[in-house]
Amino acid sequence: MSRISRRNKLLLLKFLSLFSVVRGYNILIIVLAQYLASIFILSPDIPLRDVLFDVNLFSIVLASSLVIAGGYIINSFYDSEKDLINRPHKTRLDHMVSQNKILTLYFILNFLAVVVASSVSFFAVLFFSGYIFGIWFYSHKLKKILFLGNLTSASLALIPFFAIFIYYRNFDKVIFVHATFLGLIIIMRELIKDLENIKGDVALGYKNIPIVYGERVTKFAITFLIILTILPTYLLVTNFDVGLMRYYFYGSFFLLIIFSYWLWWSRAKMHYVLLHNILKFILVLGVFSILLIDTDLVLKRIL
Repeated sequence: MSRISRRNKLLLLKFLSLFSVVRGYNILIIVLAQYLASIFILSPDIPLRDVLFDVNLFSIVLASSLVIAGGYIINSFYDSEKDLINRPHKTRLDHMVSQNKILTLYFILNFLAVVVASSVSFFAVLFFSGYIFGIWFYSHKLKKILFLGNLTSASLALIPFFAIFIYYRNFDKVIFVHATFLGLIIIMRELIKDLENIKGDVALGYKNIPIVYGERVTKFAITFLIILTILPTYLLVTNFDVGLMRYYFYGSFFLLIIFSYWLWWSRAKMHYVLLHNILKFILVLGVFSILLIDTDLVLKRIL
């Protein structure tokens, strides 16, 4: 009985390890965001049933999830030494499954993503193949390059949403303003992660803004990005009909003001972890706030 119990415990730990490596919780949020954006922003005039049971949309979302999961794996593979310094407990959990098996899973996930994309179109195959290559090239080379690493990471984070924009051929100005706001928050998060992980980055010879220019300059850069968010926030609440979602933008900007105050008082890693979580909260809250764009439409969809 105890032997079976130990075996079940080991299987559970390996499952948790895989879930941790592929950041399953992040992928679930991205899937939800893609579907909510499709339903309430990109295709408000299409019946809910037609959106939910759109096989091509499902394939695009599934292919995105598979590529992102593979991306987390390859990123974890290249960052294993750094993560052992910055996040030793999480890294030990991630290594419950051997690196060979993890890399095999990486190739399987990417292969499946291309197969799934092929059910949509040849263009989708090219799109997701380029996405796979972009993530690998970022993990292998670009992330160590000053400035380019942060910009590339933010761009790769937006690609899953760009895929559904292309599918619906909806390129309204409001979408690009939303993307600008989102992109600024993501770049801030990347810079905070650099401050949070500076110990491991220094040990392995990474070149990023905190290492090359120091923490003070990095904090000025983040503060400048916060100031830049004023423009898309202002445009979204004044020039576009975002419904009750305007309160999300008001609340986000208020949180960013508090964030900027704490930023300048932060010194230790635990402080930067807190700041990182604030930005994650803003991003996750933004996903659910999509429902506030048109509450009448939400009720119509539900009823």
